[in-house]
Amino acid sequence: MIELDARGLKCPLPVLRARKALGALSPGEHLLVLVTDQSAPKDFELFCSEAGHRLISQSVSANETKIVICRGSSQSQATPTKI
Repeated sequence: MIELDARGLKCPLPVLRARKALGALSPGEHLLVLVTDQSAPKDFELFCSEAGHRLISQSVSANETKIVICRGSSQSQATPTKI
């Protein structure tokens, strides 16, 4: 599993960095994204559904969220939409 530290970044930067990181992974590989932006969980849900990736888990703590994404087989890298 690859880890991406996007703490301190505001939308849309965490999603854009995750999109780039996922592009370097093979289908089925996992990406762990660490974020502090409170809108990130919803942004990642939308991104994954549009881009063909699978959102494995989201765990929210007091000061950060851990998001695990499984890279899909789709080559489509849709542009994230702000919720």
